[in-house]
Amino acid sequence: MLDTVDVNLHRKRDTDFDLVRVIKAQTQGFEEPVTAYLCRAFIKARTGVGAVFGHNRIDQYGRLDDGHLIQTSDVIKAERQGRFWVLTTVNSRYVLVTFQRGNGCASLRQFLRLFSIQHHSSPHLLQ
Repeated sequence: MLDTVDVNLHRKRDTDFDLVRVIKAQTQGFEEPVTAYLCRAFIKARTGVGAVFGHNRIDQYGRLDDGHLIQTSDVIKAERQGRFWVLTTVNSRYVLVTFQRGNGCASLRQFLRLFSIQHHSSPHLLQ
């Protein structure tokens, strides 16, 4: 029996390369459960941003459907597992499947450099 993964193309921006990488990430397996997979990802202000695929908390309004752009909560850990980077937030784990062209890898390197120097979470409330 063949193992199959159903991936639907929702936007023109979702390239075949992105979708193939999502399938590879889903079949790789990770140390802990994965919340979702991010394509065209980058780090901005301690959060991960990207087009989401396979989110396990899709709501009734479809806000986390495949292809939608999301911003994670503050990233508390970034680590490489196999061929992919995994971002851990307080309640979730996101696999970075592909990076935004021109900025994605650089933003991850900058995050890792700054995170190793100091670790300050964003405030819960702004005054």
